[in-house]
Amino acid sequence: MENDLPTTGDSELDRAIRQWLDYDKNPKTVSLVQRMVKEGAVEELQKCFSSRMEFGTAGLRAAMGPGISCMNDLTIIQTTQGFCRYLEECFGNLKERGVVIGYDARAHPDSGGSSKHFASLAAAVFISHGIPVHLFSDITPTPFVPFTVSHLGLCAGVMVTASHNPKQDNGYKVYWDNGAQIVSPHDKGISKAIEKNLEPWPESWNTEEALKSPLLKDPYQDIHTQYFTAIQKHCHHREINKSSEVKIVHTSVHGVGHTFVQTAFKAFDLHPPYAVEEQKDPDPEFPTVKYPNPEEGEGVLTLSFALAEREGASVVLANDPDADRLAIAEKQKSGQWRVFSGNELGALLGWWMFHCWKQENPDAAAVKNLYMLSSTVSSKILRAIALKEGFHFEETLTGFKWMGNRARDLMNQGKTVLFAFEEAIGYMCSPSVLDKDGVSAAAIAAEMTSYLATKKTSLSQQLTAIYEEYGYHITKNSYFICHDQDVIRKLFDRLRNYGDQKGSYPTKCGDFSVSAVRDLTTGYDSNQPDNKAVLPTSASSQMITFSFSNGGVATMRTSGTEPKIKYYTELCAAPGNSDVAQLNKELDALVDAIIETFFEPQKNKLQPKLE
Repeated sequence: MENDLPTTGDSELDRAIRQWLDYDKNPKTVSLVQRMVKEGAVEELQKCFSSRMEFGTAGLRAAMGPGISCMNDLTIIQTTQGFCRYLEECFGNLKERGVVIGYDARAHPDSGGSSKHFASLAAAVFISHGIPVHLFSDITPTPFVPFTVSHLGLCAGVMVTASHNPKQDNGYKVYWDNGAQIVSPHDKGISKAIEKNLEPWPESWNTEEALKSPLLKDPYQDIHTQYFTAIQKHCHHREINKSSEVKIVHTSVHGVGHTFVQTAFKAFDLHPPYAVEEQKDPDPEFPTVKYPNPEEGEGVLTLSFALAEREGASVVLANDPDADRLAIAEKQKSGQWRVFSGNELGALLGWWMFHCWKQENPDAAAVKNLYMLSSTVSSKILRAIALKEGFHFEETLTGFKWMGNRARDLMNQGKTVLFAFEEAIGYMCSPSVLDKDGVSAAAIAAEMTSYLATKKTSLSQQLTAIYEEYGYHITKNSYFICHDQDVIRKLFDRLRNYGDQKGSYPTKCGDFSVSAVRDLTTGYDSNQPDNKAVLPTSASSQMITFSFSNGGVATMRTSGTEPKIKYYTELCAAPGNSDVAQLNKELDALVDAIIETFFEPQKNKLQPKLE
C-alpha cells in the first residue's frame, strides 16, 4: 500500500483505500484514512469504503467524512463528473444553457467539508468542461435553485444541503431542466455515469481557476429580486397587512431562512416578524436544538415560544435549516401553544389559496382549469374541498419530486396548479418554484393570519370552520424502527398472501372492514377496473394502502432514507359529522386494530417510535 501503510487483510478494502489515496487531494480526509489504516481500524474503514453512496431521485445524503460512503471533496467531484457526462448526453445545448449551484451553511471541520466548498468543487467540474455555471455567491434557501432553473431556462440545478438532517450530514440535491427534482430513470443514468467517471479530471480540483473563469456567473442579486417579485403575485391583502396588529415570531433554526423570510414579509407589506436571536444566524453546530427539524414540534420551538410570550406574539413560524419547509404554532385561549400538523397546515393553506383565487376569478367556468395536488400519504382534505368547489385534485407518490413533475406536466397543458403539499410540512404555494418552499409559504401564511384577525378568527378557529364545511379529516401517523430487511419483507409478504392465500389481501382488520386495497409495490389496485394501479409502482420499496368502509384510510410504507416502517392513517368524515371526540376514538381504535392485525406476527421484532 502507498506511503508504506500496512494492509487490512481484506484485498477488496485495500484496493478501495489505495484508489482513494491516489485520487484524494484533501489533506484532512487523506490523513483520516491513513490514521485508520495505521491503527488497524478495519470496522471503521469498512463503513467508509464498503459501498458507495447510492445516487437516487433525491440525489445524495450522508454524513461528511472520508471514503466512498460519505460526503467529501472526492465524492462531490466524482458525482459531479458523472452528472456532467449524463447532462452532456441529454442536452446538446448544455454549453449554451448551463447549470445553477446553490448551497446552505453546513460545515464539518474534521474532514474539511462544507456546503460552500462542495459547491465550488462542483462548479470547477462543470467549468472544466466549458459549461456555464450560475454559482450563488452566498447561502440561499433550497427553493432558489429550482426557481433559477426555471427563470433562466437552465439544463439543471444542484443544491448542496442536508435540509433538516443532523449536523454531520450533507447532501447533493438535483433538479432537471423542467424546474422539478429528478425522477427515474435519470437517477439510474446519473449513477452509471458516476461509476464510469471516478478518476478526477485534471481541472476538477482547481476551484481557484474556476472561480476566476468567465463561465462563472453570480445570480444572487438578480434571482433575489426576481423571486420576491414572483411571490408578490400571491399577496392579495396589502392594506390589511400594513395595518395588521398581529405579532408573529420567526425562527430559522440556525439555517439560511432569516434574511429571506424578513424580505418576504417586506414584499407583502407585513410587519417584520420577531426573530429568535439565538437561532437567526446560520450555525452548522445547531447549538440550541437536538435535531434541527421543526417537524419535531415543541422541542425545536421552545425559544420561539419564550420570545412570543415576551413580545405578546400569537403565532410562531419555523423554517428548517434550508428553508424549504414550514411549521406553524398558535397560542390558544388556554395559554397553551398548538403546533399544527403538516396535514392541518395543508388544509389551512389550501383553503386560503382557493379563497384568494376565487376572489380574483369570479368566472365560474375558470375553476375547471384549476388543480391542487398532495402526496398519497397526506390528508385527503384537498379532495373534499375540490369535490365541493369544482376544481381538480390529484394525488401523487410520496415526495415533492412527483408533485413538481406533475405540476409541470399540467402547466404545460395550460392548467393552473394553485397549491400542493405533503404531510411532512412541505408546501408549494407558487408555481414559480416546483418544489416545497418555506419562504413563500411563511409570507402567505402570515397574510392569512392577518386577514383572519380582521374577522376576529384564529387559525385554529378557521381550521375548525374548514372541517365543518368540508368534513373532518383526522390523521394519526407514526412508525416502527426495524433494521432487519427480512422482517420487513415477511411483514409485507404476509399482507399480500393473507391467510396463506397467494395474492390475497386482508378483508377485515379487527372490527373494521377493508373496502379497497392499493399496492404500489406490485401495481395492484382493487379500485381500478383492471386492478392495475394508476400511480407509478416500484418493486424496490414497500407501500400498501387500505381503505375502510367507515371512511378510514391507512398506508404502510418503508422509508427510503431511514430504517423505518411508517404508517399513515386518516378518518375522513362526511360534512355535518362534528363529533370530534367520537371520530378521534374511532381512529384510535382503527390504529390499534392495524397494529394488532397487520403488524403481527413481526411486532415483537419492531421498535416503536420514541415519543
